[in-house]
Amino acid sequence: MNKTVLACTFTLSIVLHAPFAAAKTPVATGSGGAVATISEQASASALAILDQGGNAVDAAVAAAATLGVTDPFSCGIGGGGFMVIYLAKDKRVITIDHRETAPGAFTPAVFLENGKEIDFEKAVASGAAVGVPGTVRGWHEALERYGTMGFKQVLAPAIDVANKGFTVNETFSHLTRENERKFQQFSTTSALYLRNGKAVTPGPQLRNPDMAKAYREIAARGYKAFYEGPMARAIVAAVNTPPLAAGATVRAGRMTLADLANYEARIRQPVVSSYRGYQVYGMPLPSSGGIAVAEALNILEGYDLKALPRAQAEHLYLEASRLAFADRNAYLADPEYVDAPVAGLLSKEFAARRRAQIDQKRAASEVAAGDPYVFQDDPSIPLRPQPRAMGKESPHTTHLTVSDKEGNVVSYTFTIESWGGSGIVVPGYGFLLNNEMTDFDFSGPRPNVPEAGKRPRSSMAPTIVLKDGKPAFSIGSPGGATIITTVLQTIVNHVDFGMPMHEAIDAPRLSERNGVSTSVEPGFAGSAQAKALAAFGHKWEAPAEEIGAANAIVFNPDGTVTAVSEGKRHGVGTALVQRRAH
Repeated sequence: MNKTVLACTFTLSIVLHAPFAAAKTPVATGSGGAVATISEQASASALAILDQGGNAVDAAVAAAATLGVTDPFSCGIGGGGFMVIYLAKDKRVITIDHRETAPGAFTPAVFLENGKEIDFEKAVASGAAVGVPGTVRGWHEALERYGTMGFKQVLAPAIDVANKGFTVNETFSHLTRENERKFQQFSTTSALYLRNGKAVTPGPQLRNPDMAKAYREIAARGYKAFYEGPMARAIVAAVNTPPLAAGATVRAGRMTLADLANYEARIRQPVVSSYRGYQVYGMPLPSSGGIAVAEALNILEGYDLKALPRAQAEHLYLEASRLAFADRNAYLADPEYVDAPVAGLLSKEFAARRRAQIDQKRAASEVAAGDPYVFQDDPSIPLRPQPRAMGKESPHTTHLTVSDKEGNVVSYTFTIESWGGSGIVVPGYGFLLNNEMTDFDFSGPRPNVPEAGKRPRSSMAPTIVLKDGKPAFSIGSPGGATIITTVLQTIVNHVDFGMPMHEAIDAPRLSERNGVSTSVEPGFAGSAQAKALAAFGHKWEAPAEEIGAANAIVFNPDGTVTAVSEGKRHGVGTALVQRRAH
């Protein structure tokens, strides 16, 4: 079983600035630094740090911390994520893996009872679902290695928002309503986000002084304030003895102080591939995003998509995605536990073999995994896993992207997994804990089964694309397994179909993940585009739901930058630049 993450972004001015009151601007072009998030306050926080002389890494952490206050149901310090960074001075890309890890007590049977998988929703709302959070350690590594500021400076905007509060909007209220049943089970969560057991309504200010306290402690003591001492003890207590409302019962976890103290982020080399003269840098395992996007692009590179009728080109996009997901589901997991055939999956020769399986006139149904091992240059003959239907993966995460005047770029996706994570707010500290352990497959044998210390497979796909060695654009999205298809489709829209990035992002999204039917958004079924694809045999999943909330930055040939966020999804995003073009 798998879930999805959503990237959160928030814009807010720091205490010295007036509140951000302008209308949301999902597209902005100018010079200097740029930021695109799904939230006004988060984008403003990033811009404030850039204006103070901080770099893209400093600004990304500031935006992320603010999102933890204003978009707490999709991200925060109780979760984890993946950051892709382009370092302009060194002309190289690195990644920071701060995905949550399984506590030391975990076994492959943790989500089984009497040999059968437990109910998914009951698994989510539990201490057992909580992985050791990695966000704070990831921020520390980013700032210490590649930033210019410390926690005290970059957390200041978020502390201000948490103390003063923010206006509850319809999106926030709607997400709270969706989580009422889960939140009602926990006393701390009910007290913070519910009023008389019901979701907070739009309009009032929502303050979170406990989260401000958590941020102040991290600002004063660094990452150890989270992983050792009173905050760590509060986290462990909340996991092992959840703060339950009267009459509620949930599964307890088995986390220890040693699990927290021993957590490490990983600096990893990115997944690198090429597509029509671009160099595509993505997130490596334990995220499957970079590999799956690269494999699908390799398959599509064999077609002249821009010369084909649009319906046929989109048919090929869907079929390439289907094949990539079959391989992703079969082989990919935490590289410290599974020897995945990454080189084979990324090879152009393997892509050619997979491409030959596509019927250019007819959609397939579910397809089997390919055999990348023959392209692996591996003398052993490893076991070929049997195909298995993809598990449930939550679409609730957030993505942000930032660049600075020096040319550094950050593409960052982080999450607490489901909307509202496990539903557990840590007493005294005001942040929600993740339910990332439900991203594991609940039963095996599979590469992605639970094991002590293991990081569950993710679909997050923060991406930076270069052309001739220089940044061309960045792209990323929340949306669980649909993250992969959102990033892939946006790249195809922009590179192959020639759409400006804002059109590439706003176009209707189609997400084929090797199923009988394809996920689509409301209003798509019955459209001319849908009818043209139905002629190839494609079927649409019901009910239709909004897919993703992407953010991008485009580096224009004239030296300007264009920040792009959603123009219609998730309440419309916010793009800001330091100096607007006139």
